[in-house]
Amino acid sequence: QVRSVESGGGSVQTGGSLRLSCAGSGYIVGSYCMGWFRQAPGKTREKVATIDREGSTKYEDSVKGRFTISKDNAKRTADLQMNSLKPEDTAMYYCAAGDRLCDTFWYWGQGTQVTVSS
Repeated sequence: QVRSVESGGGSVQTGGSLRLSCAGSGYIVGSYCMGWFRQAPGKTREKVATIDREGSTKYEDSVKGRFTISKDNAKRTADLQMNSLKPEDTAMYYCAAGDRLCDTFWYWGQGTQVTVSS
């Protein structure tokens, strides 16, 4: 089954950092736009950050300046470095592969939990 595999979640205090990693199982990360998404309990899933095939990035407003998305071609992963974490960042984080315009995403993973305590 082609899917994404997320890792790196955990529990931190406000102001802490975590690095999430997404590997492609059955597909090559470098061939797609890669996106990180999150869903908190009772809320809809939101797009957090994307990086296209050329390396251009986009971020949701609330994470700009704190999160950085990148691709590691050697490791074949798409990573999300999260700094200055806030309790409102608490959510299940998912990654997925997307089309060239980063509009439609597929190959979803099972997610990794991020919990930020105050």
